[in-house]
Parts: sequence; structure tokens; C-alpha cells
Amino acid sequence: MTNFTRRKFIKRGILASIGLVLLDSLWFEKYVIDWNYFDISKLEKDKIKIIQISDLHFDQLRYFHKSIAKKINSIKPDLIFITGDSVDKTEKIDSLNDFLQLIDNSIKKYAITGNWEYWGKVDLTKLKNTYSKNNCELLINENRTISIKNREISIIGIDDLVGGNADFEKAVENLKQTETNIVLSHCPEYRDIITKKKENLNIDLVLSGHTHGGQITFLGIVPFKPQGSGKYLKGWYKESEPKMYISKGIGTSILPIRFGARAEMVQMEI
Repeated sequence: MTNFTRRKFIKRGILASIGLVLLDSLWFEKYVIDWNYFDISKLEKDKIKIIQISDLHFDQLRYFHKSIAKKINSIKPDLIFITGDSVDKTEKIDSLNDFLQLIDNSIKKYAITGNWEYWGKVDLTKLKNTYSKNNCELLINENRTISIKNREISIIGIDDLVGGNADFEKAVENLKQTETNIVLSHCPEYRDIITKKKENLNIDLVLSGHTHGGQITFLGIVPFKPQGSGKYLKGWYKESEPKMYISKGIGTSILPIRFGARAEMVQMEI
């Protein structure tokens, strides 16, 4: 191989590598969804199936949204939790509605706010009404208790820490303590405040998002985490109570790419 052809070969290799990186970051990690399943139930029967959808950052209904809705309907969960940053502009609520209408309306859903609902000055009344049409309650420092499969579950929805007014004490006012208590909190850093304020309340699970798993990472190095992430990044945190799971979410913010942080849907049995 001559020097000329060797240089050509190296150049083509570099260009191919760049192309693969771009394909991975602009398409594969954004649109090929990781479905992660966990069984954290304490019971052998009457397990409750939940799905977490986080950080949709919805712009328009795309094919992969349709595939998510189709898989949700095939799983037939008992509950769906939408953990913030669904839209960043009021005009995108209609597209979010198109997505929600693809999901079986009989499935009970609960949603919370993220920072982008506030930063984008989203009309929360319209958002709440859109959720409501799709059998979904938007909880802003509120709680609900429901009965499923002969079990009572309390759901505590926290307002966003960064853009809103997160208030755990308000969220648990008149809470009916049940054997299963789940907290929805967009920013994982708020877990530290919950830990200090929960007193004798047993919290089985905190579900968060916000970080996008770093969104862009290099060999485990995360150049940027958004305010409200704290010491947390993604996945399980079980070193102390309450245990927390952070979804990497579906969408992107600021830059329309993901690298080393593939989009994620979460399925659990509790």
C-alpha cells in the first residue's frame, strides 16, 4: 500500500467514524428507545404494573412516539407516571395530546411539571385540561390515593424544584398513608429535601427525570448536568431511603442530540 492510498484509507476511516458518531447521536440514541424493566414488588401476587414517561420535550408526533404508545397498550400497565418536561411551549400541547390519545384512555395517569413547563411559560391550565381529557391528573404539590388490585397506593406529585415551587410539606397535606407511597419529583436533587422532611412517612419509591442521563457523555464523563440534578445522574439510587429511579427520558433540550445516554422508557412492578 503506497503512502497515498494509506492516507486515503485513514481519511476514509476517520470520516466513517465521524459519520457513525453523528448517526448514533442524531438518530440512534434519540429514537431507538431502551425499555428497562424492574420488579421491586414485595408481594408474590397483586403486583401493580407502572410505566414512567419522562422528559418528552414534545415537538411533534413522530413514528417512535407511536411505537411507544403501541408498546404501552400491549403491556397494559395499571398506572402511568409522566415526570415533567413534557412540553416547553403552549402551542406544543396539541401535539402532546395527539400522543396521549394513542394510549388506552382507561389507563390511569398522573403527571407533574418540569422546569421547561415554567421556563417556556406554558399555559398550565390548558396543559392540565389536556391531561384531564386523557385520564391524567396534573399534580402540583398534591397527592392522591387510589385502590388497585385490592391495594391502596398514595401518589405524591411535587412541583418543579428549579422553575416552580417544590413544596413537600404541602404535597403531603391530608395524605392518607398507605402501604405503598410513590413520589413524583422532576428534579432528583429534591430527594435530599424529601429525606429530611419525610419524618415517619414511608416512601417506597421516588421517580425523577430531568438529567437526560447527561444527554451527551464521553467515556463516562458528563460535561454538563442541569441545575436541580445535584449529585444524581441516572438509574437507581438505593444507598439510603427513599430509593429513587432517574429516567434518562425521551427527548432532548438545548442540543437536539444524545450521545452515551440513550432515550429510555421505564416499566416497573411494585
